[in-house]
Amino acid sequence: MKHVCKAVVLSFLSAVIFSGCSSEKKCDYTSLPWVDQVGAHAYPGDELFKANDYGAVNDSTILSTAAIQAAIDACHQKGGGTVAFEPGAYLTGALFVRSGVNLQIGEGVTLLASTNIDHYPESMTRIAGIEMVWPSAVLNILDAENAAISGSGSIDCRGEVFWDKYWTMRKEYEQRKLRWIVDYDCKRVRGILISNSKDVTLRDFTLMRTGFWGVQVLFSNHCTIDGLAINNNIGGHGPSTDGIDIDSSSYILIENCDVDCNDDNICLKAGRDADGLRVNRPTEYVVVRNCIARKGAGLITCGSETSGGIRHILGHNLKAYGTSSVIRLKSAMTRGGTVEHIYMMDVEAEGTRHVLSADLNWNPSYSYSELPAEYEGQELPPHWKVMLTRVEPEELGYPRFKDVFLCNIKATGVKEFVSAAGWDEALRLENFELSNLDISCVNAGKVIFTERFKLDNVTLDVSSGDKILFRDNTNMISNVHYKSNDLH
Repeated sequence: MKHVCKAVVLSFLSAVIFSGCSSEKKCDYTSLPWVDQVGAHAYPGDELFKANDYGAVNDSTILSTAAIQAAIDACHQKGGGTVAFEPGAYLTGALFVRSGVNLQIGEGVTLLASTNIDHYPESMTRIAGIEMVWPSAVLNILDAENAAISGSGSIDCRGEVFWDKYWTMRKEYEQRKLRWIVDYDCKRVRGILISNSKDVTLRDFTLMRTGFWGVQVLFSNHCTIDGLAINNNIGGHGPSTDGIDIDSSSYILIENCDVDCNDDNICLKAGRDADGLRVNRPTEYVVVRNCIARKGAGLITCGSETSGGIRHILGHNLKAYGTSSVIRLKSAMTRGGTVEHIYMMDVEAEGTRHVLSADLNWNPSYSYSELPAEYEGQELPPHWKVMLTRVEPEELGYPRFKDVFLCNIKATGVKEFVSAAGWDEALRLENFELSNLDISCVNAGKVIFTERFKLDNVTLDVSSGDKILFRDNTNMISNVHYKSNDLH
């Protein structure tokens, strides 16, 4: 009989969850009481508006932005419905999907994004954890309710021009000791932005070659992302091409997606440093299920923008092929916030770098802002000033990772099973449980500065013959079988 670890979300019961799964029985976190509340609760109607009737031309050499937008606006003004296209390729700049509108990119339809950044008007938004002025996305759903983008067609964002721009700037900025700001100075176009909206659905289309993040859900709630194929590794090495970013948003459902990118595949964010602590909005109540992650930095990643807190996240029935980590937790010592109540179960992985990676001090050259002496006394751009604002008191910037539960994971071809480290005796990773894991890896990895870190019914086939390095841990429980050398 399957034993069910029925967890509640109240933090004071986390100890019950920690000890509740026997090594001989299967965990099930899908009964968490908030799981059934995620996702969009409404969907636009079927009344048809054809973009071609408003002047959109299926000729990839003719810019159809104004015509497509006219169809969207007419649909919205007449009470909502579906905007559709005749088959073909449509060249467009930024489009804005309104309340009540389903922009249907049907079979045989491709939206080709303009490579001219002037076709994406700038506005205040949040980028990589701070609020600043940035170009619009190719498709935008802003301040809307009951909106959708759907269909089996494709959106080709043609982002190579922005990738090349970034790599050129990155080389120059590193020489000037400005690695920490280049990602913000190099403006690039996102694929899809959902902002300050609710009851939004993205369904079934292919999104490719985004200039920056693929899908960003920002300051929104009750959104569904279902059946998307995201491929940002076509034609080059696209920097910061995250697949799906959930950013200070709640009650989100991500399912049946296939993500191939050059950064985090599915990422949960909540603001960066002083600006993120000022906004102080969490990402919470997110379900990720029945998804595949291919190349990329993490099947599910929490951070590094953790300032507002990331909590109540469930991932299950997932697969990772060549992804950097199955689950990745990352932050910095100026970021603050708590990552907690993270549940992941029933995962198959192949060729990943880690199963679990947890780092409170991730990527220092990017994470910490330091103004070179030559810029002292100069007038700085507003977003530079935001990035250079110190978190005070310093302790407010210390992030915390706690209450993380992984269960029923099988992984082969892993480089290193676990890399999990707190900061020191006072700032530990707290209450992690890894149970029912079967892992084939080159190296076992390390667990350092933790409080109540439990490994239960974990089998490791370690080709190098080493064992997990345990150091400076308290209340550690380790039930690990080392298959390759029959050590316990």
